[in-house]
Amino acid sequence: MEKTNILVTGGAGFIGSHLVDALVERGHRVRILDSLVSQVHENGIPEHLNPRAEFIQGDVCDRAVVERALDGVEAIFHEAAEVGVGQSMYEVDRYVRANDLGTAVLLESVIKRQPKIKKLIVASSMSIYGEGAYRCASCGTVNPQLRDDAQLRERRWEMECPTCKAPLSPSGTTEDKPLFPTSVYAITKQDQEQFCLVLGRAYGIPTVALRYFNVYGTRQALSNPYTGVCAIFSSRLLNDQRPLIFEDGEQTRDFVHVSDIIQANLLALETDRANYLPVNVGTGVATSIREVTALLSEGLGKKLEPEIVGKYREGDIRHCVADISRARNLLGYEPRVKLEAGIPELLTWVREQSPKDDVARATAELETRQLVR
Repeated sequence: MEKTNILVTGGAGFIGSHLVDALVERGHRVRILDSLVSQVHENGIPEHLNPRAEFIQGDVCDRAVVERALDGVEAIFHEAAEVGVGQSMYEVDRYVRANDLGTAVLLESVIKRQPKIKKLIVASSMSIYGEGAYRCASCGTVNPQLRDDAQLRERRWEMECPTCKAPLSPSGTTEDKPLFPTSVYAITKQDQEQFCLVLGRAYGIPTVALRYFNVYGTRQALSNPYTGVCAIFSSRLLNDQRPLIFEDGEQTRDFVHVSDIIQANLLALETDRANYLPVNVGTGVATSIREVTALLSEGLGKKLEPEIVGKYREGDIRHCVADISRARNLLGYEPRVKLEAGIPELLTWVREQSPKDDVARATAELETRQLVR
C-alpha cells in the first residue's frame, strides 16, 4: 500500500504500540491518540512509545482532541478501549463512556471528513460471542448460552445440550455464530464493532472489524489485574504467588501472539476483500488454562502449582476457539507463532519487569459484589 497518514487510537497500549511500530517500519506517517489510563500506564508515557510517531495525549471522548487527531488522516485503527471483563460489571459508566461514547465521538468526526478516510479498522473481541460453538452427537450444531447457576453450583463445568442434556463437544467458532455477550465489556465491544460497520457501510468508508481472541505478548500491563490471563499469571508467579484458576482449569481458549494480531491488521489495511465484515483473529488451537499455567511456571522456573479454587465467576464461559477460515480466505492470514514459541519470548520480557500482584484485591472486589460464587 502507498504511504498513508494513519491514526492509531490507543496507540500507546499493548496491541496499539506494536501496530504503530509495524506501520512506521513500513513507511506510513503515524499519529497516536492515547489518554494513558493510569491502570495500564502507571508510569505515564511508556518507554516503548515509538519516537517516529506523533503522539497526542487525550481522551477519545473529547471532540476537540479527536478533531485535531484526525487532521490529515486517511486511515484509522481504532484500538482505544477500557479492557476488563470483571471490572466492567461494576464500573459500568466508565466502560460505556470510553468504549461506546468514545467510538461515537470518533465516528461523528470521521463522517464529516468523507471521502478523505479510506479505511477504518476497529478492534473487536471474541468476548462478544459469549460461549463458543459446540456440537451435540444427537442434535448437531448447538450455540448454547450460559450454564445455569444450578449446574455450576453442582460443579458440573462442561457444557450440556440444552435440548437433550448430553455433553457437548467444542467446535470452531465462526463469525456467523449468534452473539451473546456476557459482560458489560463484551457488550461495549459489540457496540464498537457494530457502530463502525453500520456507519462505514452507510457512508462508504471501507471498514473491517477484527475479532481478537486471547492475545498475549510483550508490553502487556503486568500490574493490571484485569488484563490477559498470561500477564496475570506471570505477575503472580514473579511475586512467588500461586496462580488462581477458577472452575477446574480445563476451560479452553485460543491464545494468539500479538505479532499475528498485527499481521491481520496490516492485511486488513492492504486488501478490500474483508470490507464491511467481522473477521476472527486467532489460531484455531484450543489450549486449557491449566496448560498455560504449566508453560508459564516451567518457563519462569517457579515450582508453584496453581490454586484451583473450584469457584466460578459470573459470565465466565467454558470454551471458545476461533474458526479462522474467513481470515485465511479473505485476508491471506496465517498464524505464525505457536504458543510453545511465544511463551518463552513473553517470559524473556517478563523477567525484566517488576510488576505488583493485585489479583487478590481484584478477586475480592468481585466476591464482595457476589460475582464469584
